[in-house]
Amino acid sequence: IMLPWTFAIGYRRAQQGTLIRFERSSVVSQGTALRLLVSATLMFGLPGLAPGIDGIVVAAIGVASGVTAEAIYAGIRVREVWPQLKEARDHDPKPLTLPRFARFYGPLAMTPLITLLIQPMGSGAMNRMPRAFDSVASWGPVHSLVFTARSVGMAFNEVVVTLVALPGGARALKRFGVILGTGTSLFVFFVWTTPLAGQWFGRVQSIPEELVPLATLGVALSTLMPAYQVAQSWFQGVLVHRETTRPITEAVLIYFTAATLFLWIGTQRAASFGVTGIAWTVASFVVAGLIQTLWLWHRSRAVQA
Repeated sequence: IMLPWTFAIGYRRAQQGTLIRFERSSVVSQGTALRLLVSATLMFGLPGLAPGIDGIVVAAIGVASGVTAEAIYAGIRVREVWPQLKEARDHDPKPLTLPRFARFYGPLAMTPLITLLIQPMGSGAMNRMPRAFDSVASWGPVHSLVFTARSVGMAFNEVVVTLVALPGGARALKRFGVILGTGTSLFVFFVWTTPLAGQWFGRVQSIPEELVPLATLGVALSTLMPAYQVAQSWFQGVLVHRETTRPITEAVLIYFTAATLFLWIGTQRAASFGVTGIAWTVASFVVAGLIQTLWLWHRSRAVQA
């Protein structure tokens, strides 16, 4: 069922990059709304149309159909900027050759691959720490909530690439980035410190009541994630704009190494420290993410000078 997923994601991102390049970011938002509408309609409607259908089948159909619809929409709307794209290509003093593209894209392609690889490693580590079953069961809802808050910062990367070279662009983007990072982290903080966490995990996510405190602790430890995601997007955007992508791969390799080391220590020592698997794992990801952010800051200073 998920076979269309990879192609649809790649095709969609390519069209969205072109739309953002020519300041049509509103079309990207419309595509996102369409994806959510299609996914939600199918996820809520299929159980009624086909009673007894497995939940994983419903989820797969909803997710795959939503992103496919978004990709088709982006492919239709990108045609509006084809004349501008052709004009920009014809006037490009440095035509895009395959070797130049490979040097630029290769390091970027490694970044999400390595980042995604660490997620199952985190689950594996939790299985070897105290309260393993409870931690793994809580991790999914926690990750989805925090990832939602972080996704806003992830999108900031493409905006930086497109607008940083405009007059006054860098200053405006920095100011907006501070607001965005502060706001998204405050959102996670608000969920943690108010009854909203209990409502979200208990009623919306419907996880067992005894797991709600564990999930809330996971959210508490994740408070800084959205803020440093925005910072990473700023540094990465500047580097991509200058076509200096190797430091991005360096940073994600440092993140992977640090997170792996901390997770291994957790499998050996978390029990003696009395720390649950989800608490140690989330803390490991946060510390490794902060180290990654510092490295990006260090490496981007030269191109910002």
